[in-house]
Amino acid sequence: MSKVIGSLGEKLVSHWLESQGWQILHHQWHCRYGEIDLIALQEGQTTLPLLSFVEVKTRSQRNWDQGGLLAITPSKQAKLIQTAELFLSDRPDLIEYPCRFDVALVGCDRHPTQTSISKDIPNFPHPIKIGQSFSLNGYRLILQDYIESAFS
Repeated sequence: MSKVIGSLGEKLVSHWLESQGWQILHHQWHCRYGEIDLIALQEGQTTLPLLSFVEVKTRSQRNWDQGGLLAITPSKQAKLIQTAELFLSDRPDLIEYPCRFDVALVGCDRHPTQTSISKDIPNFPHPIKIGQSFSLNGYRLILQDYIESAFS
């Protein structure tokens, strides 16, 4: 069940980023060091495009780690940095772009009036705003926070 919740959170953040003008290059890109939930590119009008490596933390309202924020430990950060370096080493066309590491915090609880859960992930409503709550696929989801340049 937690994989379904995690996928919902990642899809929500992906949709939100796209509505903000970002292009999603990869979902769940993985290598021997770990996985990056989302890799997104924002084209610059007068500057180089910006590349963002996004860690998505989806948690229930009754969580112990401040919505997933405490799970971004120095060890987790080091793994994400290594993973991003490996991603860039295979893509010389992206190596010169400025990069950052963002963290998205998503709240997710079972919706009390919906009991069926499908493995299919439907389209999200448009537009999504930070702090807005809506029901989807048997859950109530909230993009609680999006932290740009959460670590370096």
